[in-house]
Amino acid sequence: MSQKSPILSVITVVYNDEKNIERTIKSILRQTYPHIEYIVVDGASNDNTLNIINKYKDQIAKIISEPDKGIYDAMNKALKIASGDYLLFMNSGDEIYADNTVSDLFSLIPDADIYYGETEMINDKLESLGRRRHQAPDNFTWKGFKYGMSICHQAIYAKRSLADYYDNEHYQLSADIDWILNIAKKSKKIVNANVYVAKYLVGGMSKKKHWQSLKERYRILRKFYGVIPNFFNHIIIGMNLAFYWLKHQKTND
Repeated sequence: MSQKSPILSVITVVYNDEKNIERTIKSILRQTYPHIEYIVVDGASNDNTLNIINKYKDQIAKIISEPDKGIYDAMNKALKIASGDYLLFMNSGDEIYADNTVSDLFSLIPDADIYYGETEMINDKLESLGRRRHQAPDNFTWKGFKYGMSICHQAIYAKRSLADYYDNEHYQLSADIDWILNIAKKSKKIVNANVYVAKYLVGGMSKKKHWQSLKERYRILRKFYGVIPNFFNHIIIGMNLAFYWLKHQKTND
């Protein structure tokens, strides 16, 4: 694969998001990188979402529109048909950061297991909220999530051959953490782009059901890091959150 340009399968999952879906689609279709397989999975939307998607059907490799059992079930449907060398999940409301992002990323070092970068947060008015609270680490390994998800899902390009399906049976809101950690444990070559690679729209389902999301994350991290280390790691997570909250409260006062 190092002798040729890899194919990137970009997957967008959406349900009833006519407000944001076109912006996400355009961010993928504008990419200067020519080897992109674009897959859109719609959960049988009953607003104008599917009509917007179909405006671009000639530029989308595969469109699925049918009921699903949640976001990770929809993602798994896309994984079953994705044929690219790498995977990128860019769900409705999110964007690839710039038109040349994919080209620049794949030009760094050939044949990495994971490429990753930084994420800019945006609100529903599309105003920048700056970099997410967790800064992407200089050197990412699977152990790097022990104090929280340090890299946004939308900022990770993973080799398809290392990816399993999402465990949507046990995790309804945080299966992406489990999925990323499983890939990272198998990865030997991980490349940091050292630039912004994604824009993330805040306020997804994990925010609306925050307590359930936190409980799932705790169980996932316990599985990977062990019961006792995970307990003490979460004390540090809590202290970091408190410090972050106090710092920003003082800034706002």
